[in-house]
Amino acid sequence: MHNAILLGLAALIALTIIVIGCLYLASPQRILRSFGLKPHATDADTLAWLRLKGIRDVASGLVILTLMLTEGSRSVGIVLLVFAIISFGDMSHILGSGGRNRRRSPCMA
Repeated sequence: MHNAILLGLAALIALTIIVIGCLYLASPQRILRSFGLKPHATDADTLAWLRLKGIRDVASGLVILTLMLTEGSRSVGIVLLVFAIISFGDMSHILGSGGRNRRRSPCMA
């Protein structure tokens, strides 16, 4: 009974993190105001950073759910796969926002 309550609470927290991340993706200015924060700028760059935060929140919630639903040595691989969502989401959002596609890193130039 005690274990079920804790698992339910952890699942609720994970789902809340995912919902907050989705709100950052859908409407970053509105979610900032609901938290009591005032955005210092409403330009596209600020909104892009807030949407990146949303991607990271969603992935963090998925990691919690993944650890709850898997067991054994497979859970590490699945968690690493979920963390890869962050990199893919960052790349997709930056390229979709008109960011540069750099072929080489600056340290390799």
